[in-house]
Amino acid sequence: MRLHCPLCGERDHREFTYKSVALDRPTDEGWSDAWNDYIHLRENPAGPQEELWWHGAGCGAWLVVTRDNRDHAVLGSRLASERGGES
Repeated sequence: MRLHCPLCGERDHREFTYKSVALDRPTDEGWSDAWNDYIHLRENPAGPQEELWWHGAGCGAWLVVTRDNRDHAVLGSRLASERGGES
């Protein structure tokens, strides 16, 4: 599988480390139902999803990669900072 880094270009996936599905963090201070859902209740749909990847063997950027988890097809990528605060 190859991933496109917006800063370095197309690279082998072994240069990257997968973190998780890219989720919006709750903004609540303290414990809430939103935090409980964020930590414990995750969807696992088949199909395209946004994921966080770190380009550790390259520029060190965090990326949001859109990937189809059924066949590992990479549909796009962008810097995580362009997503709106997720890192």
